[in-house]
Amino acid sequence: MLDFRTKAGEPAGVPPLEAEHAQWFATEVQPHGGALRSWLLARFPTLPDVDDLVQESMVRLIRAREAGPVGSARALLFTAARNLALDAVRRQRVVNFEPITEDTPSFVLADSTDVVETVSKQQELELLTRAIQSLPGRCREVFTLRTAYGLTQRQIADKLGVSLSTVEKQFAQGIRLCAIFFANGGR
Repeated sequence: MLDFRTKAGEPAGVPPLEAEHAQWFATEVQPHGGALRSWLLARFPTLPDVDDLVQESMVRLIRAREAGPVGSARALLFTAARNLALDAVRRQRVVNFEPITEDTPSFVLADSTDVVETVSKQQELELLTRAIQSLPGRCREVFTLRTAYGLTQRQIADKLGVSLSTVEKQFAQGIRLCAIFFANGGR
């Protein structure tokens, strides 16, 4: 394989500044691509195309570097990805409203609320509430902040003034105790 390099060791035909950007990208950004993809899939499972978000995040990071120095490429990459993902989730939530006209089929106008399904969901919610209420105090607090309010483990640790390890252990215990509660039929 031929390697076209100048005497300075740069690839032939690539100005030094572009080579510097390419080197920076290869060492500071590209290695985080897999972790970013996994993180996005775990946090935003409903996103249609995670690879596009990863690529767009990297493009935004490159633009930021062109505008000035970047302190932490990984942090900026993940922040850009999170913002893009949140935008995508918001766009998914947009509901199209269509006017009801005389030509609208009657089945669209019918109220098809299934009483059995509604009661079943209410019972499931009551059972879940009882399971969470049965947890020990700190465990219940951590579990609720994580599941109901969507706080990260770091945010919970900061809010409660405890270590990240404590939050992880309390959350794991909450999951285990809820599973036992459900396995025992809600007792």
